[in-house]
Amino acid sequence: MLRIKKLDIFIVKSFLMLFIGTFFICLFIFMMQFLWRYVDELVGKGLEMSVMAQFFFYSALTLVPVSLPLAVLLASLITFGNFGERYELLAMKAAGISLLKIMRPLAFFVCGLVGVSFYFQNVVGPIAQAKLGTLILSMKQKSPELDIPEGVFYSEIKDYNLKVAKKDRKTGMLYDVLIYNMKDGFENAHIIYADSGRLEMTADKQHLWLHLYSGDLFENLKAQSMKSQNVPYRRESFREKHTLIEFDSDFNMADESIMSNQSSAKNMAMLQTSIDSMKVLGDSIGRQYYREVAEGNFRPSYGLSKEDTVKIERADIQEYNVDSLYAAASLTQKQKVISSAASRAENVSSDLSFKKYTMENNDYAIRKHKTEWHKKITISLSCLLFFFIGAPLGGIIRKGGLGMPVIVSVLVFIIYYIIDNTGYKMARDGKWVVWMGMWTSSAVLAPLGIFLTYKSNKDSVVLNADAYINWFKKIVGIRSVRHIFKKEVIIHDPDYARLTGDLEQLSAECKAYAAKKRLEKAPNYFKLWMASEDDNEVMAINEKLEALVEEMSNTKSATLIGALNNYPVISVSAHVRPFHIYWLNLAAGVIFPIGLFFYFRIWTFRVRLAKDMERIIKNNEQIQFIIQKINK
Repeated sequence: MLRIKKLDIFIVKSFLMLFIGTFFICLFIFMMQFLWRYVDELVGKGLEMSVMAQFFFYSALTLVPVSLPLAVLLASLITFGNFGERYELLAMKAAGISLLKIMRPLAFFVCGLVGVSFYFQNVVGPIAQAKLGTLILSMKQKSPELDIPEGVFYSEIKDYNLKVAKKDRKTGMLYDVLIYNMKDGFENAHIIYADSGRLEMTADKQHLWLHLYSGDLFENLKAQSMKSQNVPYRRESFREKHTLIEFDSDFNMADESIMSNQSSAKNMAMLQTSIDSMKVLGDSIGRQYYREVAEGNFRPSYGLSKEDTVKIERADIQEYNVDSLYAAASLTQKQKVISSAASRAENVSSDLSFKKYTMENNDYAIRKHKTEWHKKITISLSCLLFFFIGAPLGGIIRKGGLGMPVIVSVLVFIIYYIIDNTGYKMARDGKWVVWMGMWTSSAVLAPLGIFLTYKSNKDSVVLNADAYINWFKKIVGIRSVRHIFKKEVIIHDPDYARLTGDLEQLSAECKAYAAKKRLEKAPNYFKLWMASEDDNEVMAINEKLEALVEEMSNTKSATLIGALNNYPVISVSAHVRPFHIYWLNLAAGVIFPIGLFFYFRIWTFRVRLAKDMERIIKNNEQIQFIIQKINK
């Protein structure tokens, strides 16, 4: 029987509050990005608040499935980052609870979110997409609100270009009005100039009532002959002129049936039905086109009479010299033959281009429906994948708040978006198999989530910057420096009488080791890769040195403490073969560029080790002198 523990309730509560906040933040960000795409269809058209409310409501419904994965990623990162930063995660693990058990209640919760996301994708999304698409199309078709600017031509009135030098916003009067009426065509434009005027909307909002005062009208008159050099025009002066201009400013909702063929407005059952129908249609059209091509233009007897066809079928083309027949023809016959061949080739090319376009368009529609079918599943599963990425990352990073988690989540989401969008476009354009393109992002994220979950469960330092810094220092050869400080409480004082003899013995061992190994000379390239044992002598020297330093660090003498910091930190394995596995050393030696790199690296470390031996000997002498002063 499944028992809900208080710890599970605490974890779910901590995650749920953050998830609600991050979800609405992500939804707001995506809505702003979506609004920016359609800002031209919204601004300056006088849309009512009810229309704007519908636009934002339907756009929010369509963006819910996209916002859920990012919200899950960000909320899981912050939740487990807070647990790690407040040492709550450490306390849970110390109590014997593994990371997988800590994540278990949230995993069930996210599985529920996967179902919610799929419901929005398959049920709510298609309805919202159909209504949103119809609404956007209706907004695009709506005429803009009449707001004529000063000093520039205004072309939002159909068949009219209007320019005013100045306008009075209080009275609505327009001054120095210039109007181009191109209703009868550009060549027969009517030009009107008026000293002042006024534009008013009729009560039914279907027409503009134009009042002009003190102006002239210029109109071209059609010439009687096409060869006329001068085109007459008519000029009309007026004190007042009134005219009606068609201008539909009402918002008319388009029919929702226009969105019925869009793949985004269909659920999975409808998508599968449409795919099957388009496949049957494509097969039937393809067979019909094949018959037309096989029995039509490419038939040898195309365009000939029955008698000519029989003659051609019985004749052997090798018996005729086509070039000589063409050369013997008259100029008129040659021109007729060439024109006929060119016309036939153009007709065949046009016919094949049309057939190709029809088939490619049908295949494109099939692929788009298939990508939409897979997309409803992949986006839903991405919530679960992002959870198994965000939760382990939060446990590894152990940083809460909106700083590091936001940066990491944005980077992960950008990588996911690039991979997913690339796979979608490849699948849609037919360059990849549809299922492979649509599932590429999931195939990349799933191993990453498994890897991070495993590493976080094992308390790995996979994202610990200090571990990578230390590894880099080890590769380059940068070593740490001793930082020994005077202890406030000392339990056992150093045995200075014995330390003098131990230091002399250590110096003798360092001299013997340096003389035996000949560290400053270049090592033998071939023997270097054959060696399979560690350098036990330098290990013994290093252990003895560290033991002496540890004992002498209990001194009360500040001078001796300063001298201890002069001892080098010996790298006991940097001057020998690079790998512990024998065959890897042989492989590195055989691959000459790699072997040469390790060879010079080892040689450099041998020279440094020789200098360390000299430094230890010299420092031993200095410390012996300090001990003598302490004993006095």
